[in-house]
Amino acid sequence: MAAAKDSWCVCELLRFFYSLFFPGLIVCGILCVFLVIALWGIRLLLQRKKWSMSTSKNGKKQTVIAFFHPYCNAGGGGERVLWCALRTLQKKYPEAFYVVYTGDVNVSGQQILEGAFRRFNIRLIHPVQFVFLRKRHLVEESCYPHFTLLGQSLGSIFLGWEALMQCVPDLYIDSMGYAFTLPLFKYLGGCQVGSYVHYPTISTDMLSVVKNQNARFNNAAFITRNPFLSKVKLIYYYLFASVYGLVGSCSDVVMVNSSWTLNHILSLWKVGNCTNIVYPPCDVQTFLDIPLHEKKMIPGHLFISIGQFRPEKNHPLQIRAFAKLLSKKVAESPSSLKLVLIGGCRNKDDELRVNQLRGLCEDLKVQENVEFKINIPFDELKKYLSEATVGLHTMWNEHFGIGVVECMAAGTIILAHNSGGPKLDIVVPHEGEVTGFLAESEEDYAETMAHILSLSTEKRLQIRKNARASVSRFSDQEFEVSFLSSVEKLFQ
Repeated sequence: MAAAKDSWCVCELLRFFYSLFFPGLIVCGILCVFLVIALWGIRLLLQRKKWSMSTSKNGKKQTVIAFFHPYCNAGGGGERVLWCALRTLQKKYPEAFYVVYTGDVNVSGQQILEGAFRRFNIRLIHPVQFVFLRKRHLVEESCYPHFTLLGQSLGSIFLGWEALMQCVPDLYIDSMGYAFTLPLFKYLGGCQVGSYVHYPTISTDMLSVVKNQNARFNNAAFITRNPFLSKVKLIYYYLFASVYGLVGSCSDVVMVNSSWTLNHILSLWKVGNCTNIVYPPCDVQTFLDIPLHEKKMIPGHLFISIGQFRPEKNHPLQIRAFAKLLSKKVAESPSSLKLVLIGGCRNKDDELRVNQLRGLCEDLKVQENVEFKINIPFDELKKYLSEATVGLHTMWNEHFGIGVVECMAAGTIILAHNSGGPKLDIVVPHEGEVTGFLAESEEDYAETMAHILSLSTEKRLQIRKNARASVSRFSDQEFEVSFLSSVEKLFQ
């Protein structure tokens, strides 16, 4: 009797849900129609705004070209790409109106341009309008202690909306990797959209790290030790990768900075028909002007590192490897060896990281042999490169490595990580000759540094010559040709 009663209750419940199906379907349909109408209305309003902005003072239509680069005042390789890209387009399309969306609200536009000249030796030919964004904190890593990728990506949508509300361009180029802004500008702003990808927000390598439960700076140890949490994070990563691929595929033109990035973007975005490698512009000619036979200004040997003080750059590995080198019995006395870490600090997190690195030097008792140079001008950077014997790079799967190219062009023997862009594109044999060295572990780095110091002056000179001869493909001129070849599709 009880079983029959339970069966009757289940049947009644199913009938109830069935009775709600069609009304629910109708409500959902109506809501979707209203959503489409609302979005279409927003698009029309933005189109009117774009047309009014595109009209110059003399009444003629001006093409508005906008770059989305919230950290344009930082001193990294991505910023050099931005300024070279702007200069390249201004040469080709001088009549266009240029905009940069930036979150650097604590400085003026003139100060940003002066900083670009001081750090990169780049001056723009025509004026550029800066649109200052107040919500940059929404893409700050510190705001999202958990689900960082998702938080930053959703935050970039709100930041992109703020940008779109202030200026609706004809051509939109995301030059910093905020792919979630692409559909916003394409479908609501009605823009032609392009992207220059320095590093995919998520990569198949990141999926492998979580799948294999390996600890990395973006995969905490407590997750790697817990199989359940690792599975949950892997599912989260796969879902995020699917959405990332969907928004990335909105791009009309995709430029990537290396073979490594190309492989990942092709796998995730699946837009091979409009994807090209455009190597970042490296000011190789300026560094090639440094004489290879120039007498070093300091005794002993100088090791330098060039890169922003971000966690993935793995500066602790450089310090530990250098400390291990000092403990080895090398021909030079430890006091004649010096490591200089040169890089940019974007925010308080980076400054805290530098202080932690200073603490590591004290723990390893190498503070007398290590110096930090923060946000130094271009001339000072060039001076250090002219004096250095070895350039260090330790980032795993570095997307490209402009600092690696600069070291090689300056005649500094490079010791880079055996992965990513340095392995696939940069530190490769030139006409069968050695152009530099690669390493992975702390011990590898220490041993290779000792090996470089043990080489004769003549052998080191030959490696420096080989390296210089190999870097012409990364020049500003090559970048301009490749960049224009890619973006001209946006003007059609």
